Amino acid sequence: MGQIDVRDGAFVVIDEVNGERMHIPVGSVACLLLEPGTRISHAAVKLAATVGTLLIWVGDAGVRLYSTGQPGGARSDKLLYQAKLALDDSLRLKVVRKMFELRFGEEPPSRRSVEQLRGLEGARVRKTYQLLARQYGVKWNGRRYNPTEWGASDVPNQCLSAATACLYGITEAAILAAGYAPAMGFLHTGKPLSFVYDIADIVKFETVVPAAFRVAARNPPMPEREVRIACRDAFKQARLLQRLIPMIEDVLSAGDIEPPPPPPEAVPPAIPEPPSIGDAGHRS
Repeated sequence: MGQIDVRDGAFVVIDEVNGERMHIPVGSVACLLLEPGTRISHAAVKLAATVGTLLIWVGDAGVRLYSTGQPGGARSDKLLYQAKLALDDSLRLKVVRKMFELRFGEEPPSRRSVEQLRGLEGARVRKTYQLLARQYGVKWNGRRYNPTEWGASDVPNQCLSAATACLYGITEAAILAAGYAPAMGFLHTGKPLSFVYDIADIVKFETVVPAAFRVAARNPPMPEREVRIACRDAFKQARLLQRLIPMIEDVLSAGDIEPPPPPPEAVPPAIPEPPSIGDAGHRS
């Protein structure tokens, strides 16, 4: 927590209480997640935009995504790579099969279309909800919710909606930081966050869904707040943000095509990494 500012041309965090100053190598950082308790100056935002570092304003541990700056990490070569995979039916199927494998720990049945895999996934998801509800002693009548009428849902569904919203926040932050488009999905399509849903679903049942059922079993007076806290702790314990970007790259690599190289006229990093004087693995 502190004031992010520019001092002597450098990106720094100033603790006004203790007078401490910490330098951030903004030119070699793809993304900064600004949690509550952080303030940032106009000069710092300008410097981040100049060097292409994405600023994202999030809730505690990324359980909400409130706003993002200009995604400087979103290069055309990465977007073209994602689009090529999404527009080619055979490549898209490979990506969807990889998502299925990562989510359920086994390869999907062969000779199945994207629509058939979506149906298989839906059946497994419904069964998993039932098993987790029974495990945590929660009365479960199915996943039923209306986004426009929060109070119409029962407590388990309110907890699940709050939990998935937390997961979507941190997943969208990871996708933007990696330079890809949240709207360009593979299993999910036609929504502003289609790719967010694709990636979030891979880890949903190991992170936020158990947390939601644990809270629902206690039936607290403020379930949404309790779920946010539980998701925050689950994200930190699982080091989720560190896993998401490699997972995104792993999913897209299932298409077995080489990402297009940056065009020759591409703008280089504003502050390139200095050459290391040591060998690989040596601290310079």
